[in-house]
Amino acid sequence: MTAGPLNHAGPRIGQPVSLAGGRLTLQLFPRAPYSACDPAQLASIGIALERQTGVHAIGSDRRESFDRWPGTLALTPAGVDVFSESAIGGEYLVLRCEAEPGHPAQTRVCFGGAREAFALARAIRRTLTAPVFDEGLIEDLAWRLAASAPASPHTAPARRADRSRYARVLAHIAEAYEQPLVLDELAALAGQPPLTFLRGFTAAVGMTPHAYLTEQRLQAARRLMTDARLALTDIALACGFSHQSHFGDAFKRAFGLTPAQYRRLFARSAQTVCPRT
Repeated sequence: MTAGPLNHAGPRIGQPVSLAGGRLTLQLFPRAPYSACDPAQLASIGIALERQTGVHAIGSDRRESFDRWPGTLALTPAGVDVFSESAIGGEYLVLRCEAEPGHPAQTRVCFGGAREAFALARAIRRTLTAPVFDEGLIEDLAWRLAASAPASPHTAPARRADRSRYARVLAHIAEAYEQPLVLDELAALAGQPPLTFLRGFTAAVGMTPHAYLTEQRLQAARRLMTDARLALTDIALACGFSHQSHFGDAFKRAFGLTPAQYRRLFARSAQTVCPRT
């Protein structure tokens, strides 16, 4: 696909972005508390970029607790109402489309460790945070995300023991991301040999432990960068990066901007939270 026109509207977080003549709509929600009901008039694909917990009701009035891991792909057919709320929230990407996203389920189905979809969601986030919006590129990524949805609504869930062991690792990284965590330490926490842990964690989350640790550090840095009193050097060190250049390189790979550019742009950007699925 050739690149479409460039839209110099700047970063778009929390705003719906219409693509393909209105057949696709993308929306990247920031980490923030929310309580929302989505009538789901269109089929949707949701990807969790951060772990979040809360309560939801899917196609009924019965509320249930949820613990959504990063890399979880949620497919919701048109007409399935979704209520969801979280005291903290988490960064979340939603793609809504006129056609069903390729699965025959009559209710929402979720797939953990959706590696391809997770990588595409991060690539889409990079285009949405860029100062110059490339419509052709993001439309191509959106269609690829739609095509990445599994053909079957059935998937073998992670064994309870594995989910429990990796949940301990996710919690430890969330609490100690600023420390120099190594694979052996994380594997020991999961009670597995390093190679077994590397394979299992990657399958469960959709990215390697090191990539996930870096992502958590970058997310923490984004939150600290909203405080203009904090120097970028101090933020880099506080989030576990060995020096500012390492932080800057990782940040630009993830978001397409240097930390200084990101801070300037988002200081002028209002981030609103709308209903999500």
